[in-house]
Amino acid sequence: MARILIAEDEPDIRELVAFTLRFAGHEVTTTSNGEEAYLKAQEIIPDLVMMDVRMPRMTGYDACRAMKQIPSLKDIPVVFLSAKGQDAEIQTGLDAGAEEYLLKPFAPDQLVERVKAILAKFGK
Repeated sequence: MARILIAEDEPDIRELVAFTLRFAGHEVTTTSNGEEAYLKAQEIIPDLVMMDVRMPRMTGYDACRAMKQIPSLKDIPVVFLSAKGQDAEIQTGLDAGAEEYLLKPFAPDQLVERVKAILAKFGK
């Protein structure tokens, strides 16, 4: 299946997302902040990046913008996972280069279906 990078500072959520996607057959790498995600993405070149918005050291928005400046990462879809569902937050995420903005909480099967659809859209 796909190689997915997860950036989430909340350990319980990070592990739930990772477990759900591993169970669905994906290869998952986890990081705990935006800066780690930015560096790890350059190392592993994932098929998909899933990031929280509010994280220490570098926000998801900043990490996404930075990734989109790197030729090997610029076409990788980024999905934000956030409890912040205001229109302005969602627009900021999309403007930063995200493919999609999923609101927490979400059902595991809903997450798997969205990931599958996004990967299919990008031919992964």
